[in-house]
Formats: sequence, structure tokens, C-alpha cells
Amino acid sequence: MNVLKFIALGAVVAYGVSYLTKRDENGRSIVDDVLDKAPDLANNLKKYGEDALASVKQKVQG
Repeated sequence: MNVLKFIALGAVVAYGVSYLTKRDENGRSIVDDVLDKAPDLANNLKKYGEDALASVKQKVQG
């Protein structure tokens, strides 16, 4: 039974990788889009973290 589970899991992973790397009509994949947006996402997360830290500091001091 474990062999069937591993076969099914492998098929799901292979399909997922295929879907994420498949090129669309513009010649770009989902992975390409995510990698292009990564710096902006990192900056947004950093700003959110700084805001959350400032909020916690304000609650502790106040």
C-alpha cells in the first residue's frame, strides 16, 4: 500500500512542477513571475514586520 502512496505522491509532484514551469502565451511561467516579484514582496514583508514591531513596542511602553 505504501508503494501506491509514493507513486501517487510522485505523480502529484511531477504534475505540480510541470504546471508551475509551463510557459504561457507570453513565454513566461508562474515561477518566472514569482521570481520577478520577489524583491517587492520582500520589501513589503520587511515593512510589515517593522510596523508590527513598532506597534508591539508602543503597546509595551504605553
